[in-house]
Amino acid sequence: MVNKMILNDTEIEIYQYEEEKVNGLQMISVHFKVTSEQYHDITTLLYKGTYQVKIPDRNLSFTGTIRQYFTSFTNLYEKGQVGDFSLSLIEVKEGRTK
Repeated sequence: MVNKMILNDTEIEIYQYEEEKVNGLQMISVHFKVTSEQYHDITTLLYKGTYQVKIPDRNLSFTGTIRQYFTSFTNLYEKGQVGDFSLSLIEVKEGRTK
């Protein structure tokens, strides 16, 4: 079972993981919880758009960009809140970035 991913140097615990190939490129889809305390750091990370993606449990590593992203909350600044985040990342062909 896959229970974490690493985007750049940030480790994120995930509770759902899917992996597939799209036109020969690696794509993963994950779901994870974000607390109000983590919200700023996670959203700032997601604005970067392109990442070194690592899935240690699958021994998988690639440069990826966001294909789809959504959350159950648009504002987690209120203390004690938890949001569900859904993120799909697709491998970037060498020499191309978003």
